[in-house]
Amino acid sequence: MNLHQLSSGDLIADRRAEYAHMLAETGDHADAADLMRQALELVPDWAAGWFRLADYEEKSGGREAAVAALKRVMVLNPDDIFGAGLKLALLGGAETPEQPPSSYVERLFDDYADRFDAALVERLNYTVPQKLAALIADHAGGTRFSHTIDLGCGTGLFGAEIRNATSYLEGVDLSANMLAKAETKKLYDWLGQADLSLSPESSGLFANDRGEGRADLVSAADVLMYLGNLEGVFEIVGRLLSESGLFAFSVEDLKADSSLEKASGSDFALRPSLRYAHSEAYIRRLAEAKGFTLRDIRRTAIRDDGGKPVFGILFLAAKGQ
Repeated sequence: MNLHQLSSGDLIADRRAEYAHMLAETGDHADAADLMRQALELVPDWAAGWFRLADYEEKSGGREAAVAALKRVMVLNPDDIFGAGLKLALLGGAETPEQPPSSYVERLFDDYADRFDAALVERLNYTVPQKLAALIADHAGGTRFSHTIDLGCGTGLFGAEIRNATSYLEGVDLSANMLAKAETKKLYDWLGQADLSLSPESSGLFANDRGEGRADLVSAADVLMYLGNLEGVFEIVGRLLSESGLFAFSVEDLKADSSLEKASGSDFALRPSLRYAHSEAYIRRLAEAKGFTLRDIRRTAIRDDGGKPVFGILFLAAKGQ
């Protein structure tokens, strides 16, 4: 989402916000914050402006001012399309939510769709689709899957890796723009919108006579990082899978950041990237509680962030004990 493109509706306020943006790009965040405050005097109900002010305040060292600005965003935009609640949690102004608002994730990826493939593959060294497909192949023994459901399919990066190993490929995503990009690749037999943060009945995964137990493989490649508590996901997957069906997925590795692990406890934590990292122990405990058996676990670098590798864990689980 490009906040720079969201107008206040007031020409003078927009001009000041534009100058503030230019100052911030040069690293002068204090003066950028000052200009944004002037803009907001003219348009005090401009949620996107308050969110931008919070960013400038934070980067200039004004944590308390950033927290106050983010709280204002939450009042003006209760649906939280900006992810202000996540930022508040990182700044210590609120408890870490168990999941981000769906409106934020949907807007984020709708805006990201046009440049998604180039950004991940060409600039961020994103490797989850290939590595997850290799993990599945190592255990499938050449068996062809009859029905695969690609959760959070995005533009189809994992779909391209698994297409030749499955007879029927179903893709679902929260973002309509991501689904439109996936459609152009002609990889999927069926594409639809779904929300993994909701209950199985409300998720959209069982609508239109698409019943339970229809898949022998369910994947979630680089998806669960946008959810903290994963209990609902395991319930959904358990209902999607046939007996002994496989669930292949990735998480960001909480253990890879010792300071984050100590601060958060043992289950999951929100990272500065606004993505969640999960612990292996949490996944093991949750899998057992939801009736899955872990077949394989692999730690690996999954992408780059700021020129440094981000480490994750790949899991392969089977429904049933």
